Amino acid sequence: MRTPVGPIFSAPSLGPSLASVIREYRLPRIFYGWWIVFSAFLNLFFAVGLVFYGFPVFYPSLVESLHFSRQQVTTGIFLGFAAAAPILGLLAGALIDRLGAKFAILLGTGFVGGSLILMGSVNTLWQYYMLCFTEVVGYVLAGPIPNQVLIANWFRAMRGRAMGYAYLGLGLGGTVSPLLVHRLIETFGWRRAFEVIGTLIVATLVPIGVWVTRSSPGDLGLQPDGGLSNPTPTEAASTRSRTVRDAIGTSNFWLLLLGSTLVIGAIGTVISHFILFLKDEGYSSGWASRELSVLLLSSLAGRVTVGYFADSFTRKNVMALFYLALALAIPMLLLHHQERVVTGFAILFGLAMGADYMLIPLVAADCFGLASLGKILALIIMANSLGQTFGPVMAGRIFDTRHNYDLAWFIISLAGILGAGAVYLIRANKMGNKPA
Repeated sequence: MRTPVGPIFSAPSLGPSLASVIREYRLPRIFYGWWIVFSAFLNLFFAVGLVFYGFPVFYPSLVESLHFSRQQVTTGIFLGFAAAAPILGLLAGALIDRLGAKFAILLGTGFVGGSLILMGSVNTLWQYYMLCFTEVVGYVLAGPIPNQVLIANWFRAMRGRAMGYAYLGLGLGGTVSPLLVHRLIETFGWRRAFEVIGTLIVATLVPIGVWVTRSSPGDLGLQPDGGLSNPTPTEAASTRSRTVRDAIGTSNFWLLLLGSTLVIGAIGTVISHFILFLKDEGYSSGWASRELSVLLLSSLAGRVTVGYFADSFTRKNVMALFYLALALAIPMLLLHHQERVVTGFAILFGLAMGADYMLIPLVAADCFGLASLGKILALIIMANSLGQTFGPVMAGRIFDTRHNYDLAWFIISLAGILGAGAVYLIRANKMGNKPA
């Protein structure tokens, strides 16, 4: 007797023989979509969490060893996004929609890992900027965009929770990376630390991409959720999903793009300058790295919480609420002389940060359907990435001019509030039951 494929471990059927029941217990079946969640978890852990949240730990070494300024070290990734985003984002979205997320992820993994390995040989600013660009290419191809499309393709009823579990990889990678990178730098030096991380990424993600990742349920003759859920009206209308041109013509697209970009920019600013900021205030590098890990560990709980809320309430309202909480936590950094306040900030900001990228594809799918989701997400997330990298550059410029971060914290807190308001104005019914 064959166990039905479902989104959870299937219970054994009542068969005519004890042998069949034992066989059911010995060979439990699990909906393959959960293996896709696992592969997305690893992709986000290594290609995004480990890299994005670990990269700022290298900044002090780059400043001290290569005599780069703070503005220069934070400008590298920004220039990469500025150069790559307009063209590469659209190409990546088209590539994902046409050839599938699997191909894009494998290609992106090579760029991410190779760039980090070569980063260990950097001596000049132009080399650093060039490798930041190729790192961005890898991020676009292997990062949030293809993994969000993967989850959206494989899940309907439990899409929020599946996205939350996958994005635990980003949070866990971020939690581990500050301490891991700090230890690697202390043990081997910053150059060898870059090489170790790049090699680890390639060695892990290439086998997962080849043997586990599948772009859609149809690749294995399956249905979303294992065929056990009924499509929502949005999914049932996927054949008439909005094209990219149609989506751009709606206020929902611009509200989602603007709101998420402002908040992601605030997140990027805090993450990029958090360690530098705390060191300026007299804290040790080790203590600062631990506080960043506390922040990112807190984001793990936030991601799971956000995922369950997203499956139970209007997704754009959940997104707006968490974005607002994140923005209102930032002024706590003005009380940086109190260790408990810094730790409290790390916990609150991390919890709210659970909504960062993971709700964007859910709200986008609610508004525009799945047919062109890759291209639509590419446009939105490329804008997000520009905000995520422009914010740190702005903060670096403010610090170089004023020698403190107070004005930067005020600006990004205000940006976060405006971003939450923009998301709240999106027209979407509860659970995304009606495309706006």
